[in-house]
Amino acid sequence: MKKEELRKIYKQKRLELSQIQIDEYQENIYHQIQQLNLENVEYVHLFLSLKKFKEVDTQPIVKYFKSRHKKIVTSKSNFKDHTLTHFLLEENTKLSFNKYGIPEPENGIEIQPKQLDLVFVPLLISDQQNYRVGYGKGFYDRFLSDCRKDCKSIGLNFFPPIAKIEDVNEFDIALNKVIYPKLEIS
Repeated sequence: MKKEELRKIYKQKRLELSQIQIDEYQENIYHQIQQLNLENVEYVHLFLSLKKFKEVDTQPIVKYFKSRHKKIVTSKSNFKDHTLTHFLLEENTKLSFNKYGIPEPENGIEIQPKQLDLVFVPLLISDQQNYRVGYGKGFYDRFLSDCRKDCKSIGLNFFPPIAKIEDVNEFDIALNKVIYPKLEIS
């Protein structure tokens, strides 16, 4: 399937998830994140979740990385050129909601993409080659292209990858890994 069709399908699938499913899936995702090797990780970029779209709640992930003394970075969106500016997320960082309801930093120390060691990426669905379907503006592909080659990118999703996204193009960047719930069937 193509991105536009996948975007519609997986937005709807996510909205149909019950809170019980979301809680179970998130616990599994958080457990997988806690298994990651953080040896060479100092700066971790996290998106701040949109609850109304039932995205994976990243607040527990922020707390986890802070407890491991990692520096947390988040972004502010520029909707004119579809770019992101990145800021250190500290106790005194003031957040406000942009016109789309995305929480963003109003102040803070700017961090360059080349400083990042690990980037968590929002997505609606991915394929088995770790290409992703996001919200369709290309913010994260532009951002990831500015990161160091050794910076790890990890997508967070409630759904397992599909076989293939048909319309991947030269601007799409494959993630290093996608974390989704891997639940035991009893």
